[in-house]
Amino acid sequence: MSERPNMHQYRSRISGTGSALPARRVENQEIADYLGKDPSYIFRVSGIRTRYWVASQEDCSSLAEQASRQALDQARLTPNDLDAIIVSTTSPEMAFPSTACLLQARLGVSGIPAFDCSASCSGFLYGLSMADCFLRAGQFQRCLVVASEVKSRTLDRDDLSTAILFGDGAGAAILERSSNPDHGLVSIRLHADGHYHDLVKIAGGGSRQPLSQAVLDDRLQTLRIQGARLYRIAVRRLQQAVVDHVAEEQWPVDELDQVIFHQANGRMITQLCRMLGIAPERCVTIIEHVGNTSSASIAMALDSANRTQRLQKGNRILLGTFGGGLTWATALMRWG
Repeated sequence: MSERPNMHQYRSRISGTGSALPARRVENQEIADYLGKDPSYIFRVSGIRTRYWVASQEDCSSLAEQASRQALDQARLTPNDLDAIIVSTTSPEMAFPSTACLLQARLGVSGIPAFDCSASCSGFLYGLSMADCFLRAGQFQRCLVVASEVKSRTLDRDDLSTAILFGDGAGAAILERSSNPDHGLVSIRLHADGHYHDLVKIAGGGSRQPLSQAVLDDRLQTLRIQGARLYRIAVRRLQQAVVDHVAEEQWPVDELDQVIFHQANGRMITQLCRMLGIAPERCVTIIEHVGNTSSASIAMALDSANRTQRLQKGNRILLGTFGGGLTWATALMRWG
């Protein structure tokens, strides 16, 4: 009988990426009209010019399917080659079953584990970490990790702090087990502090405040953010997490080839780069064209960098994110 594989002999690598956007493109002018603001103001405070919102026939699992099939095609795999499906979302189609199970059905497979991960905007790295552990332990050979978000249906269109920011979209990655120590995920670090749970939330619609006329009247079923406080805390926590992580792996910041932060706000990305000494040309940004897509943002930015050949074999890459909870996470990888 063969011995159980030693988890330290394996590493996971990304073999394919994909992304998806709804068909409807929403310009700043459209949002400015009903908010009574100038479009230039929206860009100035957010760094966003356009975002995409789903139409009636689109949903979380349909976006996830599009992104997943792109990633599978790039990895030269079929859905039947997968061993597990993990979906990050805080805008699932329903309380249950999971969006991962709905995606599994769309992909035409069954039997393999499929489950959702809810860590707000940090969800993609949380899901990536779980898949990485499965592969390093030798339990699975290939995992699909998808982040899919439909934030437009939980927005209060009259709320300036959220209406200008959020877009819908999905990003996907195929993780495959590898024995090559020179490429793949090096390490992921996950963090959370529930004392800040009020900074970003949808208060109504859950078991604490079930959907009712009172919830609807008070718009508690919509997304709310304490923007200024979140900005300060998130930047400080993520900056420290990056400093600690690169020091642990002995990767100097100035030796990072590409950096991808959560696409929350253009000013925030600029500030993080300045505080960490990261040159703007090494930071991947797509927020201007797609808005804040929550947990999908890093996955979509990674796919954009991959498909535009910004990521070269052997590149040292940093991913960093934060979100409601409060959650935050960092990942280091060698591309290839």
